[in-house]
Amino acid sequence: MAAIQVSNVLVMQNPAKYSDDFNFYIRFDAIEELSDDLNWKLVYVGSSESEKYDQVLEDVLVGPVARGPNEFVLNASSPDHTKIPPEHLLGVTVILLICTYKEQEFIRVGYYVNNDYPTEEERESPPEKVDIQRVVRNVLVEQPRVTTHSIEWHPTTTTDMGEDV
Repeated sequence: MAAIQVSNVLVMQNPAKYSDDFNFYIRFDAIEELSDDLNWKLVYVGSSESEKYDQVLEDVLVGPVARGPNEFVLNASSPDHTKIPPEHLLGVTVILLICTYKEQEFIRVGYYVNNDYPTEEERESPPEKVDIQRVVRNVLVEQPRVTTHSIEWHPTTTTDMGEDV
């Protein structure tokens, strides 16, 4: 049984300007107290063509983790648009919320993100160069893709002393 069960992830300030921070309210239940921190990471997929455009927007340790309900707000800066190919700034991409324990991924929540201009006129006749200050992002919160993995919550460590005592 999983020691952590994520019960709610809420994307705050959605839709928002492309340049606004991301804020995720995260609530999870700990079935037991954990000896190590949880590592939460927010990754923005800059292009479906190559992982080299992915950006880690936040990488934070949360702990100590007490038994029972826990909650926090994960705040992350917006992606650096200069590190994304201009042809991939508008349209649909993905953002991933990943949590690990002792370097083992146990949950990944993916959301589609649509980046576009706010008005019909701008969408139909966009400027030649993307005006990032005008772009609005909309995280499609109704359709998260949640992937969970079974992990070893209490890995055993063995030591080899090399000789019998």
